[in-house]
Amino acid sequence: MPARTLSRPHPATPGGVDIRLPWWALALPALAFLVLLGLILNPSDAHAASGDPAVARVVEHAQHLLAR
Repeated sequence: MPARTLSRPHPATPGGVDIRLPWWALALPALAFLVLLGLILNPSDAHAASGDPAVARVVEHAQHLLAR
């Protein structure tokens, strides 16, 4: 017995897809952009983290491998 296919009662809107973004979908990237722009304009506020020396060695090793 064949299955019936359901048809939509109204056709899709011809103007395209209507998608509504939440407020934070635009606010968070804008905020991140402004923070990064502020760090670029005033680099004295961007202090380097005193990390583990092992991490620095891994990064140096990766740079050495990529330079080959």
